Amino acid sequence: MGFPSPQPVVKPLIMKLQIQNLTVNRGEERILSDLSFSVATGEALIVSGANGAGKSTLLRALAGLLSSESGSIEIVEPEAEFAGQSVADLCHYLGGENAMKPALSVEENLQFWQDFCGQPHLDVDEALDMVGLDGLQTVPFAHLSTGQRRRIAIARLLVSYRPIWILDEPTSGLDAASEQQFAALMQAHLEDDGLIVAATHIPLGLDGARQMVLEPYAAETEE
Repeated sequence: MGFPSPQPVVKPLIMKLQIQNLTVNRGEERILSDLSFSVATGEALIVSGANGAGKSTLLRALAGLLSSESGSIEIVEPEAEFAGQSVADLCHYLGGENAMKPALSVEENLQFWQDFCGQPHLDVDEALDMVGLDGLQTVPFAHLSTGQRRRIAIARLLVSYRPIWILDEPTSGLDAASEQQFAALMQAHLEDDGLIVAATHIPLGLDGARQMVLEPYAAETEE
């Protein structure tokens, strides 16, 4: 079963995610330096680069999971309903881990995330239907296959509406058919005036997505 298009949001959002001169360290090591870019609603930015270039570090900083050494991460021109909120308040972050409790059922996990994130969008049954896994509500998350677990993590994006999707290797564990289905789901999010920043080693199949290649930070050395 494919991913049907999600229900459109009644009130579209107009906003821009703006990053200026962002510098991020991990411990004593500088990973990103003076990075600037912006992404507006309806746009997707695909971040690529060699291992160690800082793709995951960037996404974690955007999501508020890492602090920055300097620079700014701001929401510009937000819809009045979301004025004053941070990127962390307005984003879904999907990282390498699926962020689910293994002993809880699929439904219990998704219900937790809907309650935690607020802004209910689809109910659990609808979200599972959209990822082709309706009927697994009562199955413990630990009993699922790798691909099923990732699709449940994708369903988490649907149970609460947040306009910004920050995705780190989002198709990890998916087969080719599911990759295509997820591309359709991401495209629908963009058409609903969402925005996406995704790090990936492989194409995500998004029409018109912008590309940004990160280069590993090289500290200046004195001659």
